[in-house]
Amino acid sequence: MSTITAAAAPRGLRGLWDRQLPHYPDTARRMWYLGITIVATITLYYALFVQGAVAPKIIAQYHFSFTEFVGIVAIGATFGAFASLAAGLADRWGRANLVVGGLLLTGLLVTFAMPNASGKAEYAVCYALVSIVEGICLVATPALIRDFSPQVGRAAAMAFWTMGPVLGSLVVTEVSSHTLTGHPDWQYQFRLCGAVGLVVSLRDRALVEARAAGIDPDAALKGHWRQMLRVNITGSALAVSLFLVLFYIITAFAVVFLGTVFGYPASRANAVANWYWITAAVTMLVIGFASDRVLVRKPFMVAGAVISLAGTALLAVATTHPHTSYYTFALSFILLAAGFGLVFPTWMAGFTQTVEKRNPAATATGLALWGWTVRIVTVASFLLLTVVVPATSTLVDKGARVAAIVTAYPQQVQVLQTVDPATLAALKADPASRPAAAKAVSEISARLAISPAQAAARLKSVSAVPPADLAYLSANAPKVAQAAKDNPGQWQRWWWICFLCQLVFIPFVFVMAGHWNPRKARAEEQEHERMVQRELALLEGARADRETEARGAGQ
Repeated sequence: MSTITAAAAPRGLRGLWDRQLPHYPDTARRMWYLGITIVATITLYYALFVQGAVAPKIIAQYHFSFTEFVGIVAIGATFGAFASLAAGLADRWGRANLVVGGLLLTGLLVTFAMPNASGKAEYAVCYALVSIVEGICLVATPALIRDFSPQVGRAAAMAFWTMGPVLGSLVVTEVSSHTLTGHPDWQYQFRLCGAVGLVVSLRDRALVEARAAGIDPDAALKGHWRQMLRVNITGSALAVSLFLVLFYIITAFAVVFLGTVFGYPASRANAVANWYWITAAVTMLVIGFASDRVLVRKPFMVAGAVISLAGTALLAVATTHPHTSYYTFALSFILLAAGFGLVFPTWMAGFTQTVEKRNPAATATGLALWGWTVRIVTVASFLLLTVVVPATSTLVDKGARVAAIVTAYPQQVQVLQTVDPATLAALKADPASRPAAAKAVSEISARLAISPAQAAARLKSVSAVPPADLAYLSANAPKVAQAAKDNPGQWQRWWWICFLCQLVFIPFVFVMAGHWNPRKARAEEQEHERMVQRELALLEGARADRETEARGAGQ
């Protein structure tokens, strides 16, 4: 085994960029670094997900169609995918540098740029930039977690990392559900989020990363992309990406789903989502420590997938029942979150261990491959959503104005819904037509059970509706009514697609590194510990030899 020489920590201006440690930090310092990384991750995901809490308001502000808005999210995810791929360079450039710079850029964008965007294009560019930062940090932050966590405690450490997207989402729904009533403008949510990001980034300058002493990065990383092209790495990355499709849809469109299908206002929809995020946070912590206790990952992954499948099935069935209660959705979200909490931290721990078996120096490369895969799958799912659930586009694009007209002119709209369309067409062609007017009065009187005089007054009141609103109702009210009828069934179909995506995940659990049996896992860990002790003894011997040589040279 070769002798390892410890490198000195960089100093001066170089230290601002090349922040490395010559020695692996002790437990207290590692916990501090882990804590900083987790806070940074929560802040970044708060910034990325805050849009979902006020999506209907943003759509209305910039006159997006729902398809256009989904397109912006998909474009952002695409940029994030290739940013994740590029973040494989973190193994060379340093993960901490990417996270620190990303936090600062995100804070500035969310605080100043996005709330003041002049139009659709400017808003889309800002969102794409935030997505690029998230794509990079999706790779850099779990790689930092891996650096500061031994395999024996990896699931707990990854549970803390996955608290980033979960607690980031919880902060979004918790803050918005309590502040939207008092601050209905969507810009307030962004400015508050951005301020938090800027504060965190100032404290994050202390973030550092460790490099295993004696490993030549250039030699270890030669051919590192090719080394990752194995079924247990690429297949597992694709499988978990499919499993996470439902997670990303809930994150981005839970408010839209509950609003268009069940009429929930944004604050109430975000309150339902709180059940998901709170359950996920608690489950991940418990399962992370439990997995490390028994030293196995796979049983937790399979159990989580089964629980999530049950929650998805419940959500799918409930979607087509118009009187589904708030607490039925809460139960569904709790099951989904519990399944997610069982799967994701244990999968992250198992995946990084699988990558390490191929090449321990290429952790960021493996995570970059996963980050790219999950973003590409997310883009595809967002685009597919608009095809599977077209009714939502109609409701989001046209439903609000139709509802506003109905609210402003309820009696007149009732008349328009009562009179036969052919009769209305005849009146529109010739407003002075007495036969058409008489027929309309007769239809109103018969269907509303009122006198002809009252029916005539009702018909006359239709003239109070502005012509533009009448034309809009005539062109779009039937489409909106049909979309409202079709929307639940289309969302149900979507949830069953998510069910199948989660089902695909289970077979790929079997190809990953790690044991099913805790006893075998414990034996392997003990052998690993003996190997570490041998290596430490060699390192100590090398250090003693250097000290002896240094004393001899000084005499």
